[in-house]
Amino acid sequence: MSRFDFDLFTIGAGSGGVRASRVCAGYGARVAVAEERYFGGTCVNVGCIPKKLFSYAAHFHDDFHDAAGFGWTGPAPTFDWPTLLANKNTEIARLNGIYEGVLARAGVTILRHRATVVDPHTVECGGKHYTAKHILVATGSWPTVPDIPGQQLAITSNEAFFLPQLPPSIFVVGGGYIAVEFASIFNGLGVETTLLYRGKRLLRGFDADLGLRLADEMAKKGIKIRLESDIASLSKQPDGSLLATFQDGKLQSTGAVMFATGRKPNTPNLGLEAAGVELAADGAVKVNEYYTTSVPSIHALGDVTNRINLTPVATAEGMALAKTLFRDAPTKLDYLHIPTAVFSIPNLATVGMPEALAVECGHEVEIYKTTFRALKHTLSGSEEKTFMKLVVDKSSGRVLGVHMMGAEAGEIIQGMAIALKCGATKEQFDSTIGIHPTAAEEFVTMREKFSG
Repeated sequence: MSRFDFDLFTIGAGSGGVRASRVCAGYGARVAVAEERYFGGTCVNVGCIPKKLFSYAAHFHDDFHDAAGFGWTGPAPTFDWPTLLANKNTEIARLNGIYEGVLARAGVTILRHRATVVDPHTVECGGKHYTAKHILVATGSWPTVPDIPGQQLAITSNEAFFLPQLPPSIFVVGGGYIAVEFASIFNGLGVETTLLYRGKRLLRGFDADLGLRLADEMAKKGIKIRLESDIASLSKQPDGSLLATFQDGKLQSTGAVMFATGRKPNTPNLGLEAAGVELAADGAVKVNEYYTTSVPSIHALGDVTNRINLTPVATAEGMALAKTLFRDAPTKLDYLHIPTAVFSIPNLATVGMPEALAVECGHEVEIYKTTFRALKHTLSGSEEKTFMKLVVDKSSGRVLGVHMMGAEAGEIIQGMAIALKCGATKEQFDSTIGIHPTAAEEFVTMREKFSG
């Protein structure tokens, strides 16, 4: 009989923690999961799922306008925020139940309390101590707000999903994917939106063309974009609006301010340092290629490790860890060619290397680009442009990166990710027959190299 209460004790029931726990239980392990907040973690509750639902809602603003060019007329539609909020909450509650049900059916013990690490094999949860052969930390991350006067007056993405009413205007501060997504959402739902970013272009870390072109498209849709701009302090005015003081001393009022300026790993007060677990300067849990920390019995995965913070990555890490611990099959995850999408309006998606990174890695590259007005917009009247780009290694012809801005970019790039995973070359792209008429066919019809 085991000297431990459980074979695996997971702290956190987000995407990675749930997947690891369910699969480990399926392999015969005795598993417990402690969750103090909500099942499904950030993605289900205050991330991917509600954000995509809000993005759908925002898209209707353009859809109603576009329909006129196709003969659809009628009274101007109106938007009701409480309806969207209530329907979103209903769907999230359904998903919470699904996540919890998956664990329960797998035989996982569920503990609805905060858990902390006591030592390499002991966890405190709900006033009780539990022992485990392995402990998994999957506590995710949390939005941060700059330490400025009046910071408590601002919101983050967490609060944006539960606003009792939409503000008449908003400053969204940040230049990453969360910032551009929420700027698009608020703008599409009728809020006067200004996007502020202290950098020189949006989406640092993505291919430069994407950030530059997205800024142009967002501006066309009425979003005011202020680059190299940042807020120094906030104060509340008598009418309830906020007064923002900028770094350059200028003042401007707005209905709300949302900071999308980063997230930090959820590791404070978990007891990790006392147990001997090494953390990075930002609080991220340091792990090896098999998700094991500096303490052999303690593991971590997902956003709490602050590497590639994407839900599908966390779930894949959970699968790999389960095989490593309870299948006697040490498994590493291949982090090359991980696709990602940004649900701004228009959408972005990318897989593989940005042009600058390919050059930095020593590749002599050939670049293929195309910009066009989608067929739909020849009648809709919209000036929205679609942009596509291929980064190709000159010597081998292998496609190193695929980048897109345009409708349903995520749906299209998912297929491109399979091609890159298989090592596809530009010649193979060129020899593939396109589906006509689609935007996606442009990826197999680009023939002229971009000369700069």
